[in-house]
Amino acid sequence: MSAREGTVAALGSTTLLQGFRLAGAALYPAAGAADVRAVWAALPESVCVVLLTPDAAADLAVELADPLAPLTVVLPV
Repeated sequence: MSAREGTVAALGSTTLLQGFRLAGAALYPAAGAADVRAVWAALPESVCVVLLTPDAAADLAVELADPLAPLTVVLPV
């Protein structure tokens, strides 16, 4: 059995992410498609899971199709 180590990031609207800080996620607030893509591109290599707000997920549709991208979860509204 192999173990993966890394961090959890939460990316998107600040107001939707605040509670995830309590669970240990690193918050990456971003507003607008250009900002979301810039933050995504700058995520540290240590990030293995990214929690995305629905708007951020829509902005990253192309990037999320990359098989080398971190595991992502879209938050419910």
